[in-house]
Amino acid sequence: MKTSLTVATLAVTCMFTLNSCGGSGEKTPEATQPITTEATPPLAEEITNVLTLSGNDQMKFDKNELIARAGETITLTLKHTGTMEKNVMGHNFVLLKQGTDINAFAQKALKAKDNDYIPKSESANILAHTKLIGGGESDVITFKLMEKGTYDFICSFPGHFAVMKGKLIIR
Repeated sequence: MKTSLTVATLAVTCMFTLNSCGGSGEKTPEATQPITTEATPPLAEEITNVLTLSGNDQMKFDKNELIARAGETITLTLKHTGTMEKNVMGHNFVLLKQGTDINAFAQKALKAKDNDYIPKSESANILAHTKLIGGGESDVITFKLMEKGTYDFICSFPGHFAVMKGKLIIR
């Protein structure tokens, strides 16, 4: 008797569970409505050739990706939001030619203190760069990139390139 009562209880519980989970196979009007989302703005509106990049006393850029248009003048402002002097915590922006070995470049930059850590021997691999700036300073540069692609940028101050780096995407 106990076994048949337990089986009956289990059967009733399963019926209620299936019905409450939509097991009837009927679709409600909400389930057949298409999902609508807001339209994504066109990519062209997201791209700007007026760029700002900030570095701080914690050796960090505020962005690791920048996007701009090919064939148009790019204006980049580098700001140092920290307070340390450039001889202690200097920052610059160095945009490298595609395929440049960043580690090899940085090793040569270590020896270029007299040129804001921009190695003259690597000028063929440098597409653009700012001057070295200290806390509270900024520098503005303009340049053009004709070819679409992804370009590496770094801060070439000794030891910074490992964490102060990013990509400039040209579309």
